[in-house]
Amino acid sequence: METNHTHAQRDSHSVIAVEKRQIPADQIHKFEGYMSEIFSALGMDMETPSTVDTPKRYIQALIEATDGFDGDPKLLKTFRTECRGEPDCRISQLIEGPIRFHSLCEHHVFPFFGRAYIGYIAHEHIIGLSKLTRLVRLFTHRFAVQERIGQQVADSLEAMLEPHGVAVYLEAQHMCVEMRGVREAAPLTRTLVWRGNYASDASLRSEFLAACGLKN
Repeated sequence: METNHTHAQRDSHSVIAVEKRQIPADQIHKFEGYMSEIFSALGMDMETPSTVDTPKRYIQALIEATDGFDGDPKLLKTFRTECRGEPDCRISQLIEGPIRFHSLCEHHVFPFFGRAYIGYIAHEHIIGLSKLTRLVRLFTHRFAVQERIGQQVADSLEAMLEPHGVAVYLEAQHMCVEMRGVREAAPLTRTLVWRGNYASDASLRSEFLAACGLKN
């Protein structure tokens, strides 16, 4: 049975933005002019058939790649479990993944991409499985850092569901490491977040890590 779960919704609104960005057309046109100047200074010929609209395409691509800032109100829907007012009642661990994601590093605005796994132990509420993918995309479709994404996903699940525990694992390749600086070939950055029962129960962590393909 679907529920509004008003307490969780109220908390979730403080975590998940639901107001769509409004960027005036004249401002976007101004941004395109700036990008044309930058690309030209860096060596791009802006007068060819393939590049004349590149600034416009670039700005539009940035807007699309950061649409996580627009929020996702569909994430506010939850469902009741059979645990009704029983503090020790819990549902078996649920693990979803791999959830593939792409994001833009806020340090260099270079892409990073990889896979996410989410685990949680429900109490009185659960969320639709597709919403876990939506939740990952909400925070990865932004200017971001990998470490913060895991924390944001965990914060949101705690606010929406008030579960017994949450686990989030992300692994990603960062183009700012591969294309500049040390230019390391195909490094993999991993981050883990434990909340609630996961922080105190080693067996739950082992089960989650095994599902992620990792050894404890």
